Amino acid sequence: MNRTYLLSSPRSNSGLNLMQKEEFLQIATKFFLVVSFLIISTNCIFSQPRVTDNRPATLGIEQGVESFGTPNFTLELLKSSQTVSSLQTTDAEKFEFTPHDLLSKRNKNGYYHLGDLNFRIKTGANGQWESFSTAANRASVKSLTPENATILAVADLANTLPESSPLQVIRYWEKASNGLALRFELKNKSNQPVEIGALGIPMIFNNNFDGKELDQAHEETVFFDPYIGRDAGYLQVVRLNGHSPVMLVVPYGKTPFEAYRPLTDDPTPQGTTFEGFHEWMVNSKAFAENEWKGSEQWNRPTSVTLNPGETHNIGVKFILTDKVENIEKTLIENNRPVAVGIPGYVVPQDVNAKLFLRYGQKIKSLEVEPKGALELSESGKTKSGWIEYAVKGKIGGRARLTITYADGLQQTVNYKIIKPESQVVADNGKFLTTNQWYENPNDLFHRSPSVITYDNEKKQQVTQDRRAWICGLSDEGGAGSWLNAIMKQLVEPNQEEIKKMETFVNQTIWGGIQYNSGKLKYGVRKSMFFYSPDSMPAGTYSPDINFKTWAAWNRQGAEITDRSYNYPHVAAAHWVMYRLARNYSGLVTKQNWQWYLENAYHTAMTMMDQAPYYAQFGQMEGTIFLLILEDLKREGYTDLAADLEKTMKGRAEHWATLSYPFGSEMSWDSTGQEEVYMWSKYFGFDEKAMVTLNAILAYMPTIPHWAYNGNARRYWDFLYGGKLSRYERMIHHYGSGLNAIPVLTQYRQTPDDLYLLRVGYGGLLGTLSNITEEGFAPCASHSFPTDLRNDGISGDYGCGYFGYAVNSATYIIHDSEFGWLAFGGNLSTPKNWVKVDLTTAAKSRIYIAPVGLWLTLDAGTFKSVSFNPKSKEVRIELDKLNEFTPKAYLRIESSKGNKYTSEGLTQNDRRAFEIQLAKEPVLVKLRQ
Repeated sequence: MNRTYLLSSPRSNSGLNLMQKEEFLQIATKFFLVVSFLIISTNCIFSQPRVTDNRPATLGIEQGVESFGTPNFTLELLKSSQTVSSLQTTDAEKFEFTPHDLLSKRNKNGYYHLGDLNFRIKTGANGQWESFSTAANRASVKSLTPENATILAVADLANTLPESSPLQVIRYWEKASNGLALRFELKNKSNQPVEIGALGIPMIFNNNFDGKELDQAHEETVFFDPYIGRDAGYLQVVRLNGHSPVMLVVPYGKTPFEAYRPLTDDPTPQGTTFEGFHEWMVNSKAFAENEWKGSEQWNRPTSVTLNPGETHNIGVKFILTDKVENIEKTLIENNRPVAVGIPGYVVPQDVNAKLFLRYGQKIKSLEVEPKGALELSESGKTKSGWIEYAVKGKIGGRARLTITYADGLQQTVNYKIIKPESQVVADNGKFLTTNQWYENPNDLFHRSPSVITYDNEKKQQVTQDRRAWICGLSDEGGAGSWLNAIMKQLVEPNQEEIKKMETFVNQTIWGGIQYNSGKLKYGVRKSMFFYSPDSMPAGTYSPDINFKTWAAWNRQGAEITDRSYNYPHVAAAHWVMYRLARNYSGLVTKQNWQWYLENAYHTAMTMMDQAPYYAQFGQMEGTIFLLILEDLKREGYTDLAADLEKTMKGRAEHWATLSYPFGSEMSWDSTGQEEVYMWSKYFGFDEKAMVTLNAILAYMPTIPHWAYNGNARRYWDFLYGGKLSRYERMIHHYGSGLNAIPVLTQYRQTPDDLYLLRVGYGGLLGTLSNITEEGFAPCASHSFPTDLRNDGISGDYGCGYFGYAVNSATYIIHDSEFGWLAFGGNLSTPKNWVKVDLTTAAKSRIYIAPVGLWLTLDAGTFKSVSFNPKSKEVRIELDKLNEFTPKAYLRIESSKGNKYTSEGLTQNDRRAFEIQLAKEPVLVKLRQ
């Protein structure tokens, strides 16, 4: 079965008739062409139109190309412009890194190509900033004679610049070992000093998959992620499928990666199939003083001044590696500085973090901004020469570490310091159930009581919006806040908050968001809010809001139950209430645990009946269905479990027939992979699980920067779930937390793969990174240098928090290079033991990698865990009892087949070990 074409797709209202689970694959196939046509032919109100550019061609494609070779690359340059026509690998596949297939559509003024240069300068003492671009007005460049055999092509770019430019720009394409280099020589030809306040090299690679099928897009196109780390910075260019080759763009000579500017002036329309291009900024002072004024940048903005006749060289080098896991190895081989942060670059204030640095030069100095935000102390050196630093976060917020090496090279590492996880979670829960708690018995849309979307800039609840779902308690953008609030109770149960959330589930979800009777029973509606002014009292709708959009659903549109993505939120709410009612005493009182678990089951099954089309795709938070299945089995609901398992297997079997089963209502997506991986792994479709994991690693990097480390790519949901609407790489949108689920699940199967743990944990803590001091959680933070800040509304944040809530854990590992490490705890080594005091909020999951031991608690919390590497003995310390937690329920699993037992402990009928808690911590010993 083919996939939908990758065109901008709206959130469709279309649906299909009820179907039996056994007929799923057959009917999905039958209706595919019809529904695909509906999706393709409907324009999304937020998407830019695909207009034809009828301006005359100026790039000079008709003049032909010149080809050049290096050991790893075949380079084609247009004879007219000497910009890149094609950049392919020299292996058998000959992978194309640039948008060569779009060259004839991008052949006019203003379209950027690899080889262009942007700069903004000020001439003389009192001059004004003037902007220049080699892409603005195309003209044939003057080809020059190469000085030596290492230079492939050289050209004077004067014809592409106004005569008023005081800079002469010579561009070189050069061989550089096995790689390829692009170098610019800038010379001040005037008789006055010239200050270069902005200098950028457009990074034009093939990240546009407009009009391509999913299979084609995964095979042909790339994503690229920046390490904005000054002289140590780089760009990693990775294929969508995660396969070899991976390209790295690194500095060539003194070319710091100071800022990363979106090239929004390129005429190529952005949309769900094209994120847009960016440029590597060497200097950014002129933008910081103007367009970016008031926004704190990742690095200090700089400029460079050229005296009359003075020359300045910058450039980048293109090198290859075989896979993302080997990026750091390849950087080291190319004498680039490398940093590895443990557990990452989001550092809770109670965590003893580590930073490992490696470079061929001694460290001259360390500087922290703001002063005192971080404390660092050198603590040793590894066998391969990594220098280890102990890192402690002291002042909340962003912190920049600048490392200066003996050769003058400067590397920056951007950190985010947060409160201890437990405090962040507690603040968030309080904010949600106070500031965002909506009680209005007279609400015409029956949304009371609930946790509703919040505008943190206006400091008020969002009760009306042009997008019905935002204030309608459904869809990701409307359900996000209450999902956040209810998942918080799984992490840190709070009686007062649970009382409110149980009322919400029983009064607003049941019979409101979710139908509780009739033929639509258990169906989940698209929105509680709707725009039907003819049937509502005068004055119902704000005159200040434009409701004349497709997103302002009318009553009929809001009551539809055919959008499968709404079901996991509701299923998760029922499941959390089941877990609280089953494992704690007196926290849940309105229904028994059976009612909540059965409702969770029926919600999952009804998704297949009432929302079958989109159910063929992976769902964000789809892991919830696996969690429900596991609990059905534990509780002895044999028939229900078998029914749910059979239904979900039909979906997994369908995915197994597809090359890349990651579609969704959007043309390309990064959230369905979570569920596709989990079910594929569960049903033994290991090959498909690995295809899925590789795709995740292609868009979820580990980079020495808190905003990008573990940040799963998402670039359109500010339109659907944010306040500042634009296509923009989102900083820790909900994809970070959700994609961390499969990454960390795979790590527990392959515990020697530290890369997976670093990526997954980056996504896990990235979920908490944007929560404010007061506890407000935005849908994401903005990455454009004009607005390096949180978005204004809560939106769909809760989906990511789901990932944090079900996946937060402490990991204890021994790495052959870095030694004993802890993620989610503070490690010490008393005598022959490795001890870790837990710092996670839930303190309910521990993985001990050397023996593959996975310890989880249904109730109770771990205080510490100790492991003896010689005897393999494990000692766990449980926190003392409280009013609602008289017992702990411990589960013991091992991915390495090691069986652990404890004397005096017996399993209950749900296969959990019951441990009576006491007024003091309880010690439990586990032995093989």
